[in-house]
Amino acid sequence: MGYPNSVLVEDEQVVLHRHPHWKRLVGPVLSMLVCTAVASFSAAAISRTDWDPRTRQVVSAVMGAIWLVLVVWLTLRPFVAWKTTHFVITDRRVMFRHGLFTRAGIDIPLARINSVEFRHGLIDRMTRTGTLIIESASQDPIEFCDVPRVEYVHSLLYHEVFDDTRGPED
Repeated sequence: MGYPNSVLVEDEQVVLHRHPHWKRLVGPVLSMLVCTAVASFSAAAISRTDWDPRTRQVVSAVMGAIWLVLVVWLTLRPFVAWKTTHFVITDRRVMFRHGLFTRAGIDIPLARINSVEFRHGLIDRMTRTGTLIIESASQDPIEFCDVPRVEYVHSLLYHEVFDDTRGPED
């Protein structure tokens, strides 16, 4: 049983499960390409020097270690953060979870939601993403950034809230 099914209560159904938009990964991929290009250029320059072979090996190993640290910090860490961030709408609540080693999250019951808004600029509209703003009865508005297809999620959440608040007589 995978996430989010492992945290659902009995008879609760997942309506929508999303990770943040892929645009969050553009910067990390570009930084990996730049780091790799710089490391390759440096390795080629070091191999053409007239240093003794042992010095070239040490400098190359240090360059490789720096490249590895940069790629892990600038590429792998943001990818893992993206992969472990979940925005879930069920028929009873909205869940947001993030983190790998230290998990954090928030649950908002649908019955407590007062309003649902979305916001997206020109770039967000071109990439079909945006910010979803949920205002609940007891809290300040909560913003969820980089939600893919934010207009669809907004209307779906509005529909779920409306269906949840209707009584059996409707």
